[in-house]
Amino acid sequence: TQLEESAISLWNWAVTKHTGSVVNDEQRAKLRFVACRLVCLCEGSDPPEGTIRRQILMSMKTGKGWIDIGKADLADGFLEIAMSCIEKLYAKLLKGSDGEADIHVHKADVEKNLFKVLSYQAESAVAQGDFQKAVMCVQRCKDMLMKLPKETCYLSILCYNFGVETYEWKRYEQSSFWLSQSYDIGKMDVKYSVGKEMQAKVLRLLATAYFEWDCNLHLDKALKAISLANQENLHPAGCFLKIKILLKSGASDEDINSAVAEFLHHEMSLDFCLNTAKLLLEHGRESVGFDFLKSVAERFESSPDLGKITLLHIEFLLQNKRELLAKQKVEEIIIGHYTGKQLLPEALNRLHIILWDRAAKHYEAKSYSEALHWYNYSVSFYTPGQIDQNLAKLQRNMSSCYLHLKQIDKAKEAVKEAERCDPHSIFTKFSVYKIAVMEKDTDKAVEAVIEMGKLAEKPSQREDKLRVDENTGTNLLSLAAQIALENEQQVVAIKALEYLSEHLQDCRQLFAALKCLVRLMLSKVMAENEEKSVTYVLNNTFFAAHKRLAESFTEEKFTGDMRILDAHWFRKVAWNLAVQFRGYPEKMRDFFLLSFKLSQFCPSDKAVLIAQKTCLLMAAAVDLEMGRQQVTPSKQAELLTQALQHLQACKEIWKVLKLTGDFAKDPTDTLLLLYEFEARSKLNDPTLHNLMESVWEQPQIEVKTLEIIASLAMESPAWYPVLCKKALKSALNLHRKQTVIDAVKFSKCLHSLINLSLPTGLTDLDACVLQEVWDYFEDALSVVSSTDAYPEMEILWLMTRAWNTGIFQYTIGKYKEAEQWCGLGMRFLNHLGSLKKSYE
Repeated sequence: TQLEESAISLWNWAVTKHTGSVVNDEQRAKLRFVACRLVCLCEGSDPPEGTIRRQILMSMKTGKGWIDIGKADLADGFLEIAMSCIEKLYAKLLKGSDGEADIHVHKADVEKNLFKVLSYQAESAVAQGDFQKAVMCVQRCKDMLMKLPKETCYLSILCYNFGVETYEWKRYEQSSFWLSQSYDIGKMDVKYSVGKEMQAKVLRLLATAYFEWDCNLHLDKALKAISLANQENLHPAGCFLKIKILLKSGASDEDINSAVAEFLHHEMSLDFCLNTAKLLLEHGRESVGFDFLKSVAERFESSPDLGKITLLHIEFLLQNKRELLAKQKVEEIIIGHYTGKQLLPEALNRLHIILWDRAAKHYEAKSYSEALHWYNYSVSFYTPGQIDQNLAKLQRNMSSCYLHLKQIDKAKEAVKEAERCDPHSIFTKFSVYKIAVMEKDTDKAVEAVIEMGKLAEKPSQREDKLRVDENTGTNLLSLAAQIALENEQQVVAIKALEYLSEHLQDCRQLFAALKCLVRLMLSKVMAENEEKSVTYVLNNTFFAAHKRLAESFTEEKFTGDMRILDAHWFRKVAWNLAVQFRGYPEKMRDFFLLSFKLSQFCPSDKAVLIAQKTCLLMAAAVDLEMGRQQVTPSKQAELLTQALQHLQACKEIWKVLKLTGDFAKDPTDTLLLLYEFEARSKLNDPTLHNLMESVWEQPQIEVKTLEIIASLAMESPAWYPVLCKKALKSALNLHRKQTVIDAVKFSKCLHSLINLSLPTGLTDLDACVLQEVWDYFEDALSVVSSTDAYPEMEILWLMTRAWNTGIFQYTIGKYKEAEQWCGLGMRFLNHLGSLKKSYE
């Protein structure tokens, strides 16, 4: 008993709290579920009548609660409990009844609950898609209506709701069944009927269900349903649907006319009449449609919305290519506008749209005179001096037509009007631009492009209504460039493309614009040789390309392959420019570096790696060349440091490249060595000796390389006599190892080595130095004795240096040494040719 009382208290609490919105529908359903289950558990073997009635009520309401929150499967168990309790109650009532009269009372009492449970079971079955069970439950309810006539309205509406649900699920067969049931039930008892309006609503939906299910198969049923609906309660929706069904079925104009006539004498809104006329005309029923429009115009003659009818008439005349009649109608409206029969603002706006649309169609068809005719109709509705953005747009459109017709003066007048109405519009500036291009007025065209570029950066808020999309500024600049190119005005095109490349977001369009700009600038360079004025723009163009290539892209239209193709295009052009600017070292270097940077966006195949290596080598070579010519030590140091950076990057690429094939004849290793030696020696780099240690160990080093190193070691500001001497010695050794000694090259190398070891004018020389130099002279004498190819002037020089060294020794009292060196000099005398007699 205590548990049952608690369960009832919980039930009552849920009811009161739901009323105060403390708990929501789902929470209340759960609370009822708990309370109802507890009450059922407390049931004894022979519960009293009150307990059974409570269980019936609680089970029904719990089941209904689950249905209402969309959990119909949880409702079925409770509805079964309610049904079982109803049977128990009926049996208990029969047991305690005194006669026939009591039995009738008890039966009526029980049937009310039974009807409700059955209706809830039908709801649950429909929600779960169990059509057969729902039909069975509703049929039982329908059979009980004779005893429960007051439930007629409820059951009719319930079936209507089932019809709506199944219609929304597109189960047209089930929907038509439920709606038919709803209508039939609604007719069963006039006193408790749902009313004619509701019956008509049911029939309209039934007709719609038949129409959408299969109009051809169920045409008669759909027409019958809608005819009945209109008899019950004539409604605009019913009239409209009937015409729709007739049109779909291909009914004759006479049948449709008679359907239209059904509601002509009833009060129907103007919008309904217009929609009906649209329906008729859209289905090609011009005769019926235009006649109907005339009758509607007569009916609403005094309405301020009369213009809507005329506009619809004009629209359909144009759709049916009756342009002359449409023009007459428009001219009637214009006359009315100036005789006190103005259209309402909304209708006037709609008319402008129709006129502009027709003009645009003629413009697209290149019928510019006809387009102007329709634009002039629109102009007629504006007062002189009126300032309006739409009027500005209208004048711009007219200007375009005049330009196509080569009527420049009229085009100018139209643009002036546009400027008066909307001077800060990018569209107006574009119109000014087009005229300037057509008149070959380069200055004005460039000025207009500059204005457009500024407006593209900060689009006016007032422009929003006129903008086609977010990219209007770039679209117009793109078109401006195209127009300039078509009219062979490169200067203007370049300016438009410059602005365009700054604003474009679409990568494909951007690279197309940049390529076009590069081509134009290159042709300008070639034609006019304006190197100084053009290089800045070219640099900026390539930098813009590099910047965009460096960004990560998410655009579907700009694929990885496109990115690579664009990178290849720009790197190759940069390379060609570097070659073209060979007379301008700084620009040459910059373009080689640009080519290298752009190549980093290409796949690292062999060809690209070779190009990268060459670019960096060339950049380093240019920096070294400029470094040789620099007077300022700081600038020279800067250039040499840059060269080293390029060489370091080049070394890394060269390592990878050598893994791809045989590069035995490639001079890159030698060039890297010589460039690095020059840069480090002139920078007085302490790591220079470490670099040279690896060089001396190389077995394949060439004589020429050693001679260049020797020369660079003493080239200002470098001063490395020890390294120079070592390089020359190594070179001399290599000369000696030759099968046939090249006497000329040998003589030059020996000359340099002697000069370095035996400076002119020194008298006090170390004995070991003299010995070393003596050996060089002996080497020379050996070669001179073995060949006639030794240059005579070099023999003379050797003779003179040896003699003079002896004389220097004599002056300081070293007579023995003097006698040796002078004797050495005289040994060369015998090998002189024509000069021998002069020195004997």
